[in-house]
Amino acid sequence: MSALFEPITLREVTIPNRVWMPPMCQYSADPEGPLTGAPNDWHFAHYAARAAGGTGLIVVEATAVSPEGRISPYDLGLWNDTQVEAFRRITRFLTAQGTVPAIQIGHSGRKASTDRPWKGGAPVGPEAHGWQPLAPSALPFDERHPVPTELTVDQIAEIVGQFAATARRALAAGFEAVELHGAHGYLINEFLSPHSNHRTDAYGGSYENRTRFALEVVDAVREVWPADKPVFFRVSATDWLQDGGWTPEDTVRLARDLHAHGVDLLDVSTGGNAAGVSIPTGPGYQVPFAARVKAETPMPVAAVGLITEPEQAEKIVANGEADAVLLGRELLRNPSWARQAARELKAPIRVPDQYHRSV
Repeated sequence: MSALFEPITLREVTIPNRVWMPPMCQYSADPEGPLTGAPNDWHFAHYAARAAGGTGLIVVEATAVSPEGRISPYDLGLWNDTQVEAFRRITRFLTAQGTVPAIQIGHSGRKASTDRPWKGGAPVGPEAHGWQPLAPSALPFDERHPVPTELTVDQIAEIVGQFAATARRALAAGFEAVELHGAHGYLINEFLSPHSNHRTDAYGGSYENRTRFALEVVDAVREVWPADKPVFFRVSATDWLQDGGWTPEDTVRLARDLHAHGVDLLDVSTGGNAAGVSIPTGPGYQVPFAARVKAETPMPVAAVGLITEPEQAEKIVANGEADAVLLGRELLRNPSWARQAARELKAPIRVPDQYHRSV
């Protein structure tokens, strides 16, 4: 039996294989009007194709807990019931294909209010549906980004409540797992890292203070999320800074804390919080960070980062470096990667009846 195609059970949710799709923003929602933030036909076709292709779990792209929490005006959100109804169409189809539907919820903090990447990704103002970003400290991400408004303690508490409310809506929309976005320089990551968090109150300074917001969000979501369904947390394991940033050692410590607060899996990525850093990329370049968390903590992990070949993915899982792999760009290129990998590894996989002539 291929390790990559063994089922895995987290709480009481069984995922049929370890080939998972990470959240990848499509920047394709309406920026204004009654359907702002709601998934549309593009999103349905995008996720449906990967489910039909055999992907075991799909994490729907970063979905904002509030309008100002979006990365761009074209991002998904889950702050109202109209959005809930639109997501149900997607979760019904994924479930029918045997794929577990998950969703990443988050707040983009100081990296909010930007244009779509293929338009340059620059910050946009009110004339282009933009808004004023919020952050732990009044520090811009880089010279292009505006200085964000520093959050008050009351605003922090409000955002914690927004995460809980969005988790409730995710459950109503049919999702079986929820992932909290604590990576890539967005709001939770901004609180975690001393590079972006210069606060002097209970949310800044020491490791305990900088992780306070993350743990408050986890506790609020775990309180409303069913005990039989898993909560994931995505982390950037390093800022890739020589000093003054978040480190792999911090990540190991955080993994232990998150596990104690009811998180069931750490989705381990890197970077995104510091502009202009040099990142040594290559096949599987982020896997060692996941492997370290798995070796040094009780937390299950998923690995990402230039995982492209079936044999490569198989070894990562079989060698115990991670419990699952998340394929991003490879699944954009090939929606049926999981089915093709199963054929190469001589593993069974569910094929839609309509596609049996292709087996």
